[in-house]
Amino acid sequence: MMLTLDGESAGRAAVRRRALRGFTLVELMIVVAVAAILSTIAIGSYRSYSLRASRTDGRIVLLAIQQAQEKYFLSNNQYAQNIATVIAAPPAGLGINLTAAGLTLAGDYTISFTVATPTTYTVQAVATGTQTNDTPACLTFWIDQSGNRFPADSTGCWR
Repeated sequence: MMLTLDGESAGRAAVRRRALRGFTLVELMIVVAVAAILSTIAIGSYRSYSLRASRTDGRIVLLAIQQAQEKYFLSNNQYAQNIATVIAAPPAGLGINLTAAGLTLAGDYTISFTVATPTTYTVQAVATGTQTNDTPACLTFWIDQSGNRFPADSTGCWR
């Protein structure tokens, strides 16, 4: 058995030198590649989650307008027909939180009336800004006085 100057065996000294040497460039590159792959997957999932969450905001506003329209109709014998009435506080309006331009508070959807008469309405939400990166079928939502919705529930956009 060979001993080094400090009394260690040669085998132990080799193990110790290897442990002190650190990581090789190849080992570091493998770690960086794995981290890059994981972050790519995570960013894609986060972006998808963020778009679905913003889609929920647009749907909630449409459903709130639908509910408020029914209350307004009971009081006034007609539906609200413009965004100004939608924004105005009850009893003169619906009290929905939108900007004066009809944008949702997060700015992801523009709300507008496509059909508005005293007895009918169709209100739509059109994606704006980064929300335009959403699934093509989910860029525009609408709902009318009968509860008809577009796009169809089968697309998954209303979930």
